[in-house]
Amino acid sequence: MTQFDFFLQFDQQSPLLHSFAYNLTKNSEDAKDLYQETAFRAITNRDKFRPGTNLKAWLFTIMKNIFINNYRKKVKANTIMDNTDNQYYLNSGSHSIENQADSNILIKELTVMIDALDDSTRVPFLMHYQGFKYQEIADRLGLPLGTVKSRIFFARKDLKSQIAGRYGKLREKD
Repeated sequence: MTQFDFFLQFDQQSPLLHSFAYNLTKNSEDAKDLYQETAFRAITNRDKFRPGTNLKAWLFTIMKNIFINNYRKKVKANTIMDNTDNQYYLNSGSHSIENQADSNILIKELTVMIDALDDSTRVPFLMHYQGFKYQEIADRLGLPLGTVKSRIFFARKDLKSQIAGRYGKLREKD
């Protein structure tokens, strides 16, 4: 196939390529960019087209592959990778709050509330309170890391609800 024949057939497929590009992108500017990229790649790779085969299908395949590659690049660019270790404390802020002497909860009452927790949540919670990291707790108890984190979360949640149940009225007065 001569260069002139290729350009002639390409020119005949041009309106279909434009509409296919718009159908893929749903945006006229992006469709123009996609058409231009397809035309560029088709012309530069003209020698790879086998005469006697379907030019329309070849061009549509080039366009579809360009669209898919661009879409994957956009998705990958918007993906945030979290490479942090799992040894950070949940709900830890940039500052810590000191225990005040005028606190409404006595340590003995808090100890009773902790002792009332189910063993499955109390043991990981106390280990975490004593300074063990999540992975250390998981290794010592033979549990998955996610299970340890969720049990500590549920222990905190249960303690918060017990404290609110007992002392919620005192906070309303403040």
